[in-house]
Amino acid sequence: MTLELPAPAKLNRMLHIVGRREDGYHLLQTVFQFLDFGDTLRLGLRQDGRLLRADRLPGVAPGQDLVLRAARALQRASGVALGADLALEKRLPMGGGLGGGSSDAATTLHGLNRLWELGWGEDRLAALGLTLGADVPVFVRGRAAWAEGVGERLTPVELPEPWFLVLIPQAQVSTAEIFSAPELTRDSSPITIRAFLAGSGGNDCEAVVRARFPVVDQAMRWLAERAEARMTGTGAALFAPFDSAAAAGSVLQQAAGRWSGFVARGCNQSPLIRALI
Repeated sequence: MTLELPAPAKLNRMLHIVGRREDGYHLLQTVFQFLDFGDTLRLGLRQDGRLLRADRLPGVAPGQDLVLRAARALQRASGVALGADLALEKRLPMGGGLGGGSSDAATTLHGLNRLWELGWGEDRLAALGLTLGADVPVFVRGRAAWAEGVGERLTPVELPEPWFLVLIPQAQVSTAEIFSAPELTRDSSPITIRAFLAGSGGNDCEAVVRARFPVVDQAMRWLAERAEARMTGTGAALFAPFDSAAAAGSVLQQAAGRWSGFVARGCNQSPLIRALI
């Protein structure tokens, strides 16, 4: 038995840091929306209990590989004696703020839950996902969401689903570096979902990333001349909404030779959840 499932990208439509916990984790307000573009995970059933990766991500140790970490966590928590072959087709850049690793982990949890016939529900998978990373639960649940806490307290929201141009400057941004930056704003005033939907909200990490990574600043200036540009997460990826794929594609063509990127549709329901129905 084999499965092939998407591990879609996400955008942070806004990101405010409103405080910090005693353990050092930042308190956030953010909005997640999915894209119909991302990685692809192929899973094959094994009877011998082994978890084998058909490939390795360059520069990522097996102990840090979120696909293997998720598989091992579910195997331990469920007590299942089965294993799996795991092959990841990687399209999302590391250090881009598009959630690739967290999405890969969530797809692994859903895929193995199906492959191993565990029958775990969404809540149980999301709770296990939270042990792997703060962004994993939103990918497990697969609905566009307003998020608070460290990103784990989720309220579903209905957002417009425009076409997005996603621009990828050649920079790998460390989330830990940005969140530890002394100049990062950590006391933004909380806003409401209604205020966000009315147009409020920005990205508190953007100024830090642009100051530390000139290539991101250059790409942001270029994109802002052509559309309503934003940065997702802690970067480096930038995005802008458009009314049509053709309009987004036209701007992407103008970026050729300077920055890579892609055009994708915003989705309030994750392509992963649609594939599992």
